[in-house]
Amino acid sequence: MKLAGTRVLVAGAGVTGRSAAEALTELGADVTVTDGDAQRLAELDGLGAALEPGLDAPPEGTELVVTSPGWRPTAPLLAAAAEAGIEVIGDVELAWRLGQQRERPPTWLVVTGTNGKTTTVGMLESVLRAAGVDAVACGNVGFAVLDAVRAGHAVLAVELSSFQLHWSSTLAPRASVVLNVAEDHLDWHGGLEAYAAAKGSVHARSATVVHNVAEAWSQRLADEYAPDGARRIGFRLDAPWPGELGIARDLFVDRAYVGDPAQGAEELATLGDIRPMGPHNVANALAAAALARACGVPSAAVSEGLRTFAPGAHRAVVAGEVDGVRYVNDSKATNPHAATGSLLAQDGVVWVAGGQLKGASVDDLVEGVAARLRGVVLLGVDADVIGAAVARHAPDVPVTRVDPGDHEPMTSAVNAAHALAEAGDTVVLAPAAASLDMFRDYAARGEAFTAAVDVLRRERLGDGG
Repeated sequence: MKLAGTRVLVAGAGVTGRSAAEALTELGADVTVTDGDAQRLAELDGLGAALEPGLDAPPEGTELVVTSPGWRPTAPLLAAAAEAGIEVIGDVELAWRLGQQRERPPTWLVVTGTNGKTTTVGMLESVLRAAGVDAVACGNVGFAVLDAVRAGHAVLAVELSSFQLHWSSTLAPRASVVLNVAEDHLDWHGGLEAYAAAKGSVHARSATVVHNVAEAWSQRLADEYAPDGARRIGFRLDAPWPGELGIARDLFVDRAYVGDPAQGAEELATLGDIRPMGPHNVANALAAAALARACGVPSAAVSEGLRTFAPGAHRAVVAGEVDGVRYVNDSKATNPHAATGSLLAQDGVVWVAGGQLKGASVDDLVEGVAARLRGVVLLGVDADVIGAAVARHAPDVPVTRVDPGDHEPMTSAVNAAHALAEAGDTVVLAPAAASLDMFRDYAARGEAFTAAVDVLRRERLGDGG
């Protein structure tokens, strides 16, 4: 890939845009960066790139466009580039191409899906490092994959979104997995089938295709996109068949990466090594193990890596315990599919939910967890939609709505949940919705929940509780 002297337009001045601009200028490209946010664009001053706010068409002579993943193909600038026959790629595709030019190209292990991506790549990174591998989690986790390639890491545990995959045309991972698919980003892709197709494309040139045999979309996309000659590795939450990873009693068992899958099996870890617990995280751990084993990681490293993995913030993190009730912050559960996994990991649940559903249905979620619900506390713009689903599928469960005019709505929500909970229950913030109607982002929402739990704990201690 010849870049020295090439005229390249970088669309977007965020994290990935900065990463692309830095890499391209270092390689001698003639770089222009554009963004509709003039302040964000100004932050790139000094990189050696020309800065042009709000371009609707590539400058004359542009030979390549590198777009930030969130830009839609219908954006005027990208549509104009396509019309002019200019290739448009994403930062991930650029990272792949640059990595392949190295004397020792990095190994890519790629994770995508609607939910569980960040946890899985975190587990994968931990397992690889336990094996002594120079590995790093990157991509959609906040560390740009292009920066990881430039840093020279040997193995990349890469989280990719559907947006990033849309703009990646030659990526060929050592191993890949689509964890699951549920309704999300349908406005960007135009529908569920197109969204799923973007996810499935991760397998198109993969050497090893990993899939969850119990998840319909994971299985279907492996069937449709696995190339001829690719190795197929399944995983399941019960006893594995030959060629799969699974669970036997409380053991992680590998019947794929062994000498004779029909006869032998290897113990990798125990359920006690998984944090946080819950079926969805057991599935994430099996996916991580399957990807790591594709690189020859020994079983002892799988056990150690899973045991030492620390979950990310706002992902099923225990925020505290008050009067025998646990409070769990899973603010990252921003869609119904993620919230289902979070709630099914508990027995008696007071559910704190609400926000922007973005048109997603919650009926299947409520019906699936109804037997576990002790109470529901609702807040946010779509509280009534969730409340209606609870009335249909769990009519005997008490519901409290937090007044949108409350000065501290999360404090009110936590206090309402405390009133509904009994000793032994778990209050779970699993909103099933986006946060921007009330909070800066899901992290701010989780921080508000944790702070409110801390205030409640101190108040109860002050009362002698």
